[in-house]
Amino acid sequence: MTSETDATTDSASTSTDGVSADAAAGGLSSRHPNFGRITAGDAGDSALAAALQKVLDGAWSESRAETRAALTPELLNPLGLTMEEQRDHTLEQLQRLADSGMPKLGFRAEDGGTGDTGAALTSFEMLGHLDLSVMVKAGVQWGLFGGAIANLGDDATRQKYLPDVMSLKLLGCFAMTEIGQGSDVQNLETTATFDNATGEFVVNTPTPSAEKAYIGNAGRDGRLAATFAQLITIEDGEEQHHGVHCLLVPIRDEAGNTLPGVTTTDHGHKGGLLGVDNGRIWFDNVRVPREALLNRFGSVDEQGRYSSPIESVGARFFTMLGTLIRGRVSVGAASGASARTALALAVRYALVRRQFEHPETGRGIPLLEYREHQRRLMPRVARAYAYACAQNAIVAELAEFEKDPDAFDEVRRREMETHAAGIKATVTAFANDTLTEARLACGGAGFMAENMLTEMRKDCDVFSTFEGDNVVLTQLVGKELMGAYAAEFGNMDQLETVGFAINTVADVVQEKVRASTLWQKVVDAVTDREHTDFLDRGNQLEILVDREEHLLETVARRLRKAQGEDASAAFKVFNSAQDHLLAAGRAHMDSWVFARFAEAVDECEDPEAKKLLGTLCDLYVLDIIDGDKGWFLEHNRLTTERTKAATAAYNRLCTKLAGQARTLVDGFAVPEFVFAVPMLNGGGVDKPGEPAGL
Repeated sequence: MTSETDATTDSASTSTDGVSADAAAGGLSSRHPNFGRITAGDAGDSALAAALQKVLDGAWSESRAETRAALTPELLNPLGLTMEEQRDHTLEQLQRLADSGMPKLGFRAEDGGTGDTGAALTSFEMLGHLDLSVMVKAGVQWGLFGGAIANLGDDATRQKYLPDVMSLKLLGCFAMTEIGQGSDVQNLETTATFDNATGEFVVNTPTPSAEKAYIGNAGRDGRLAATFAQLITIEDGEEQHHGVHCLLVPIRDEAGNTLPGVTTTDHGHKGGLLGVDNGRIWFDNVRVPREALLNRFGSVDEQGRYSSPIESVGARFFTMLGTLIRGRVSVGAASGASARTALALAVRYALVRRQFEHPETGRGIPLLEYREHQRRLMPRVARAYAYACAQNAIVAELAEFEKDPDAFDEVRRREMETHAAGIKATVTAFANDTLTEARLACGGAGFMAENMLTEMRKDCDVFSTFEGDNVVLTQLVGKELMGAYAAEFGNMDQLETVGFAINTVADVVQEKVRASTLWQKVVDAVTDREHTDFLDRGNQLEILVDREEHLLETVARRLRKAQGEDASAAFKVFNSAQDHLLAAGRAHMDSWVFARFAEAVDECEDPEAKKLLGTLCDLYVLDIIDGDKGWFLEHNRLTTERTKAATAAYNRLCTKLAGQARTLVDGFAVPEFVFAVPMLNGGGVDKPGEPAGL
């Protein structure tokens, strides 16, 4: 279970993985391990890349293969179009997807689909390689709008609308977000009041802060809005409030004219995603029939009486939102695909771009021979592999859940929702960081729109915001951990939260992690309990889980101070510990992703690919340690000498993996036509042997 390198080896000596002292020290002599191996135009090892691709493709490899075959250059993000032209182009590509039958993958057979959630998610993920506007508009139409109808509507509603949703005859919106509420969906202000006299709901925007904002398809193309509002009935002459529900509200006629009582505006130019027509919506006492309510979790009869299979307003709200987590999973998946594309572009460029002559040979030095270039790209390649494997795991779990929801008890369902939120926050943050670093790694060429990186960066930016702000989602992960994964946690206010924090949260972490097959396997393989090699899989797991446990234990102690206090005092304590809670959430996702990656490595059948994936897994852990070495030192988890050894090991693995960088990014299986960009085809790249430009 250990790698061939020893992380505790002194960086001044020659390590067992063949990396010389010069490499460990950052030198670029002729003894540099990649000197002569990093060559311009190196195509990599195609057989090894295919074996790596098989791991990343996961359980739905056939769907990925079919989607790859259907991807064409027309789906690439076009340059130089006006906003309206880009919107037209995006809608045209969406129609192509509809005609291909791809949207049917995400809907149940009884609704006219094929009912393969995993295939749907992995297929739409791959749109992230090409044009995020197409992916987002597809996600709004089929994932959010269509998903709301499919998961919240009754049989009649689904049969009425879903065929046209899938074919794109009916374009819709997912009108949840309000300008004044943001992520606080439970406290939306839009109202839907049942009129007993007419048997209709009256949908209203009561305040300026209740306007629906940033809504995809609202600016131009949407005809029907899945509108989230506070449901109110009048019983015995008094208003009864039942929490947030979803209703289908028409906003435009077939000609695209706004309907009476509805006001829409177009957000116009944004920081990216110009192909998506985001807009605002206001409702002025718009009347819709009783059947407009998507009534899976709450219905109103003809006499205006409300009923629900879930008694608690809070539990009902979280159960309803739990059926719509596909959006979060899709956003994380597509942003991961975008990050992998950026890394493939940056690595290929680093292999052909030469900068400064080598003092011994007079030849230009490929960028990827420089230590710092290796450090900026290779750890991100390792994380890209880790997150792709984790994404496959959450897709598989979601597919299993949608196939048989009854197989998931409340605890397991909440764990799935927590990890869906956590992976979305984790991967979108990683994608934005990686797109920026890839752009910088390509210098001036990376700044040229023709080389795609700036356009991808603009489009991916908002991924850290929509489908849940990353801070809010990471806090959700921390709160779920603090609540010992309790189903009732979602109903707690701040005061109840801090009271619940006295539970032995560390015991919960230990129980959850140690229950996995992976834990027992890697720990049993370590016979020396004092063995502290950073490249030992069992030790890596111990390091990450110990950090998570400590953070949870200490934040619980901080929150315990609020016991017996009123709500105001409890909020102050909770707010003062928010940074700590977020750190616990991030630490949990680090260890969860690691476990999923290690499982994928263990299951790999190709020996050479398995060995290379194992090295990537090592670098993933060392990158976490490198980024948080202050915490490890402050809490006496690592000594100064150990952190120095970790840095030396980190550098060695970056150099080692740089020698196989092209093979590694080829394993991402990005369509080859994506690389037909000027910087990789003679545009601005110095020819070998010629002076390099600056």
